Amino acid sequence: MAERHNIHAVLDAIERGRRFLVTAHARPDGDAIGSMLACASILEQLGKRAEMVSCDRVPLIYRFLPCSSAIRQMARVEGEYDAVILLECDGIERSRLQGLEGRFLINIDHHSSGKAFANINWIDPEACAVAEMVYELAMMAGARMTPEMATCLYTALLTDTGQFCYDGTDARTFDLAAELVRHGANAAAIARDVYFSRPTSKMLLLGAALSNLRREGRIAWMWVTHEDMLRTHAAEEDCEGLVNYAIAIAGVDVAIFLRELPNHRVRLSLRSKGKVNVAHIAEAFGGGGHPHASGCTLDGPLPDATGMILAVARKMLSRAVHEVA
Repeated sequence: MAERHNIHAVLDAIERGRRFLVTAHARPDGDAIGSMLACASILEQLGKRAEMVSCDRVPLIYRFLPCSSAIRQMARVEGEYDAVILLECDGIERSRLQGLEGRFLINIDHHSSGKAFANINWIDPEACAVAEMVYELAMMAGARMTPEMATCLYTALLTDTGQFCYDGTDARTFDLAAELVRHGANAAAIARDVYFSRPTSKMLLLGAALSNLRREGRIAWMWVTHEDMLRTHAAEEDCEGLVNYAIAIAGVDVAIFLRELPNHRVRLSLRSKGKVNVAHIAEAFGGGGHPHASGCTLDGPLPDATGMILAVARKMLSRAVHEVA
């Protein structure tokens, strides 16, 4: 009932306002980009003015999405808005945008680690992607689901469920996917655009990461150094999804990908097949996310960060095994 109440609060705020800003977390993924685009379309259909911003550029593999070029990259928000809609953020810091303090904020999130930091908070951990919530918002608002909106939301749904592999993918997920296809999303074309359009730099970076692959029982990890990033001419977005190659190993329950940053801090991506809630691991270091897919950032150097995360992962995995036994 709380979620039901909060979606009505979101709709009421939209009805009252005229000018909105839509944004999402830094280093946006498919769910963030696709949901931003669909959310802005909903607002525009309702006769509102919607602007989209991100502190980071739209990743190359999502630039095929309709109107993706309308997402402006900026560090600071200026101007007057009736409300700022933040997607998939557990605080304004997660957007890495300056100038959000003191504004009327609407928080729409589906992460289990979501926090009620905004004026209106609609958090639904049962949703498989924030795209599911944006779709529900469209239906409740009486918006028309265009082929362009359906394409954006299907892309968000496909990527945030790990190609429909993650826990939480259920009949409702496939019902939504089918509905989006009926509204004009081309499932095969979207999959090709997302998964078969990799830049060469990403494949070279993958080679570097796989050369560093290590395994210890049910845990696998791999890393890339800042030098690897420079040598392969890789961008930040090229790191997305590399951890999935480690979690794909038979018998591995927890996978970790570590990326050394220029300032010698280390950014981590965590994956699980279900036995371990990796959101709890990430939260121990100030991060968060889903039970099956989370992330955080640690102080370096790289070997120290590796040791810290492995110590917690070992403990969590041991506890999970004992609980099952």
